[in-house]
Amino acid sequence: MPVTSVHTDPENLTMTLVADFPAPADRLWSAFTDPRQLERFWGPPGWPATFTQFDLAVGSHAKYRMTGPHGERANGTWEFLTIDAPRGYSVIDSFADEEGAVLTDMPSMRMVLEFESTPEGSRLVTTSHFESAEALEKVVAMGVVEGSTMAMNQLDRVLEGLRAYAEGKGTRTEILDDTHVRITRLIEGSRDLVWRAHTEPELMKRWLLGPDGWRMTVCEIDPVVGGTYRYAWAPEDGTEGQAFGFDGETLLAEAPSRSVTTEHMTGTDFPSTLNDLNLYEEDGATLITLVIEYPDQQTRDMVLATGMTDGMEASYARLEGVLVS
Repeated sequence: MPVTSVHTDPENLTMTLVADFPAPADRLWSAFTDPRQLERFWGPPGWPATFTQFDLAVGSHAKYRMTGPHGERANGTWEFLTIDAPRGYSVIDSFADEEGAVLTDMPSMRMVLEFESTPEGSRLVTTSHFESAEALEKVVAMGVVEGSTMAMNQLDRVLEGLRAYAEGKGTRTEILDDTHVRITRLIEGSRDLVWRAHTEPELMKRWLLGPDGWRMTVCEIDPVVGGTYRYAWAPEDGTEGQAFGFDGETLLAEAPSRSVTTEHMTGTDFPSTLNDLNLYEEDGATLITLVIEYPDQQTRDMVLATGMTDGMEASYARLEGVLVS
């Protein structure tokens, strides 16, 4: 993972994050000054950012929101204090309301971003300065250390480009913490087509089959917020296994880029998972990113041990063939 340390210093009222990347420092500068690139990593998994304003000039502002899996929103605003292209910039980072006005009852911080060249590429040093120990403690208690770490650990795939990051690597599963995993797969095809393949039953029945020898017997989807779905599979003649299915509800739908659903194994008392699907297109290919939240580590490990990744790879490989046709 790119992040090598996150250190809080109550005496000096600072929090410092350090991350190393195999990319030049000017590439870091471009990622942090292009709002469309910033959106791909500024929010941690499950809370992607959307920048609605980004005026890179001293005294001007950037405004953004992060949207949680249930549609919750956390808004923020930056006031640019200094700009030293391409070595970094500093801002006053504040919590904000829906209109972008600073929330005065929440702590603001002076955030300094520095991009340094290293023999291996570049180093990001982010230092946040707080007005009081209470402000630092409040932000840490809100999970900023964990959230910042997971957010900046997404930056490597932005710096590399999708093809260099994911092409030819198949379906990859990464454990983020005790209850979260991230699954990624690059698909040759447009984001619109990949979205349709996840929301139109006739398309889904052609690829979401898992290993060879299985058929989809039920595919019912209502992909709007509050809508429900139901899928079921059964083995073909001569294939071992028992029929099973999943059902759930759509919690968030932002076509054609994001869908958040619950997932429950039909006919069981197993707890549901939360599945956060994000699609990003670059150069004619679409990166599927699925962040799954499990109720506990035991459930996470049990599901991963079933060979889930291999089954998903078989389906995604089939999906590419469907999109070509």
